[in-house]
Amino acid sequence: MPLTLVLDLARDALTMALALAGPLLTTALVVGLVVSVLQAVTSIQEQTLSFVPKLFAVGAVFLVLLSWMFQTMVKYTTDLFRSLPGLVG
Repeated sequence: MPLTLVLDLARDALTMALALAGPLLTTALVVGLVVSVLQAVTSIQEQTLSFVPKLFAVGAVFLVLLSWMFQTMVKYTTDLFRSLPGLVG
């Protein structure tokens, strides 16, 4: 297998992982930032106050985007398996 092919496959896999994880990580970042600002303004330093809203927000976004994520993963995997005969030979 040529090196360029391996690099292309690795790049595509990393791009897919970032595309799938991006919305969840962005949600956690935004909710964490908002909660941190609220904690700084109100001087409440409760550790669970930061964790619980992030958990619910990421869970909600995951449920909303689950169909899209699954379709994207299936399409990527199907395309990869279909291209295998051309990759090996």
